Amino acid sequence: MTLMVTACGAQEDGPKTGGNAPKQVVMNEQQAIDRAEEIIGQAVDGMSPRPTLERMGGAPVGACIARDDHGPDDRVQVTLIYKLTGVPGAQAQNLVRQARDAWLKQGYAYNTSGEVDWSSAFPTVYMRTKTDDFWMDAVTGVLDRAKGEGVASLKVTSPCFLPPGKSSAAPADPAAFESPAADDPAGRRALGHSSRIYDALGVGAAPTQPGEGIGRVRDASGAEAVHHTWSTPPLPEQERARAVARAQAYFVGAGWRVRVMPTAEGAPGVVAGHPGEHTVAQVVVSDTGAVRVAVTTPLDGGPDGSDGPDSAAV
Repeated sequence: MTLMVTACGAQEDGPKTGGNAPKQVVMNEQQAIDRAEEIIGQAVDGMSPRPTLERMGGAPVGACIARDDHGPDDRVQVTLIYKLTGVPGAQAQNLVRQARDAWLKQGYAYNTSGEVDWSSAFPTVYMRTKTDDFWMDAVTGVLDRAKGEGVASLKVTSPCFLPPGKSSAAPADPAAFESPAADDPAGRRALGHSSRIYDALGVGAAPTQPGEGIGRVRDASGAEAVHHTWSTPPLPEQERARAVARAQAYFVGAGWRVRVMPTAEGAPGVVAGHPGEHTVAQVVVSDTGAVRVAVTTPLDGGPDGSDGPDSAAV
């Protein structure tokens, strides 16, 4: 399983949230792919034992998913994921540690939330480049928990950027959203996930705001997904932090792959990927003090939104 989750439009201290205009990054698709491959190579070139890279996922270029403005725009981003194969499962943690060391030598930094518990059997490293804002993970997926065996994988995600022929990051026309049919399985999955996140937050929902609701979106490749967004009322600082923490605990307990999103303002945020689907959920605090929730699930996802295979190989 692969987790196509990123924090786009990030500033040096993390992705911005709130009503700010989308950040315009000057880059084309090939440049983004080349840079992501370079970052992967920097992690792997000095590894011992030397693993074999096995590419995971489909096309590396897709729509900018992780955002706080409730709607699509013209930006895209690149995500590359490689599984490190050909080495014993007991070496997975060692490979993650070596990737961390190699990236640190390049001057890359931990995310604010990137402290690693190396005493755990399956640590994960979250890092980013300071100069061009690529985000990367070195992950130990579980193969055999009893034996402490896993499989390492590396993921690099570019910042969101405008593809050739696009001149602005203005939100797409509202016609890009189409109301899903009542019997649409993807719509039911998205709403089901939103309902469980609502229960986890425990703070209620605000009246629907402009741009919120459920609809179909299409990424740059033409693939369709259902996108559902909603918000809580504005909350005091401590309460919204607790609400996001409860959402994070829910995702972890339900087996989602989770990334904490540090932000320039210090407001918390969480992006999570479902283990049995390609569904992405984002829970962030906006500059209004509301907690905003976005769930995006592809039309060809799992049949019922239930937990799928173990998320070891992410």
